[in-house]
Amino acid sequence: MRPFRAVMIDVRKLPRPAWVLFAGTFINRFGGFVLAFLVLYLTKRGYSATEAGAALSLYGVGSMGANFTGGHLADRVGRRNTIAFSMFSSAAILLTLAQVTTLGPILALTLLAGFTAELYRPAASALIADLTPTGGRVTAYALYRLAVNAGFAAGPAVAGLVAEHSFFSLFVVDALTSVIYGVIVLTMLPREIRTNARRTSARDLSSLRLVLADRRFATLLIASAIISFVFQQGYATLPLHVRANGHSTTLYGDLMSLNGLLIIGLELWLTAVTRRFAPRIAISAGLLLIGVGFGVTGFAHTATAMAATVVVWTFGEMCFSPVASAYVADIAPEDMRGRYQGLFALTFSFGMVIAPLGGTALLGIDPRLLWGACLGLGVFAAMLVTANARRSVARA
Repeated sequence: MRPFRAVMIDVRKLPRPAWVLFAGTFINRFGGFVLAFLVLYLTKRGYSATEAGAALSLYGVGSMGANFTGGHLADRVGRRNTIAFSMFSSAAILLTLAQVTTLGPILALTLLAGFTAELYRPAASALIADLTPTGGRVTAYALYRLAVNAGFAAGPAVAGLVAEHSFFSLFVVDALTSVIYGVIVLTMLPREIRTNARRTSARDLSSLRLVLADRRFATLLIASAIISFVFQQGYATLPLHVRANGHSTTLYGDLMSLNGLLIIGLELWLTAVTRRFAPRIAISAGLLLIGVGFGVTGFAHTATAMAATVVVWTFGEMCFSPVASAYVADIAPEDMRGRYQGLFALTFSFGMVIAPLGGTALLGIDPRLLWGACLGLGVFAAMLVTANARRSVARA
């Protein structure tokens, strides 16, 4: 219990602005319906799985641009302004997307939806680093994820029921919660958090080459990009796997909610364990579990078996995500935290681009090929990070 007490001490030390950020994030993620149900929404409207996968990939393309741009904006114009702009513009795009019916505009608006909805992420991550000291950041990022997943646990289960009757309502609620988050950020985060938490950097995007020269960071980026392809199958092909086995969209929503509930109930406790290990060891364990969890999905045909696979890859997610986010914050220069977090988030966007098209293509050839690839990629990513950690120890 002693490690968990240390975690609770970190929790009590968090300042009020951090809790405001967590609360707003919860509200926004509760209504984050559209991404989770985008594939099902488009296929129900008569588009093919490949066309739906293309739309989801374009969301990822927009997200890639958002993370790169959002990290720069977070360091230049401030965390608060970047988050608010992301939320308000995202709401406008979602309401527009709900009105269009032809494929061309749907694809274009999905690209913009990815850009606007994900623009806030580097700013939020950098703000957490601003508000917490080294050593306490794993706990802070775990709580941030707790807010995300508390909303995500409640949201999809409700959305699955709503989607059976009206997909349009999903867009409306998603847009509304984005607006609420933007208002919270502007009215409840004091201005001095933005100005005091960052320094104007003389460096610009040309520093990218120097950042990537850090082998520790570069290795993490590669491994994260690889595992993102695997993890994004939860949005791209898992709903198709659920439906192919005769289950409803409600089950898919329940599986996504299970992921969130596990994180709510266990991640903070698990953080008390993972923080006792070297960061890259905990990261490697998480990567491996994600690969195994998705790798055995091909053998899961019943609701119980599918739930078991979700449990496995969720434990991997809980090992990987808080530690990796804190690790990036710890190694980033203070005046470049937004850009470091943006590059890290960029790897997840990369997965969003290639996972839908690649996953649906492999699924169409042979489902065993898809899930086997997930297992192999997870093992490779874990070995990559572990090997780098061993080289670092040897040089020391």
